[in-house]
Amino acid sequence: MSVVVVSDEKKLTVLLLCYVFGMFGGHRFYTGKPKTGILMALTLGACFVWYVSDLITIITGGFTDKEGRKITAWV
Repeated sequence: MSVVVVSDEKKLTVLLLCYVFGMFGGHRFYTGKPKTGILMALTLGACFVWYVSDLITIITGGFTDKEGRKITAWV
């Protein structure tokens, strides 16, 4: 039996930040991942591919915070 640890960050907030500021890594700064946030900002979300990938990952519930905890709670 394994224990699933979930993040305190809210999925709706991360999704909106990704949708609005995703090309600049806004959602990654919010979830405590500044290095990849800077990298996204410098590459404009790796020419939208990384941006779209993150959007899909957030919607499907696979996105994690800096400690590897899944972000699952909408509100």
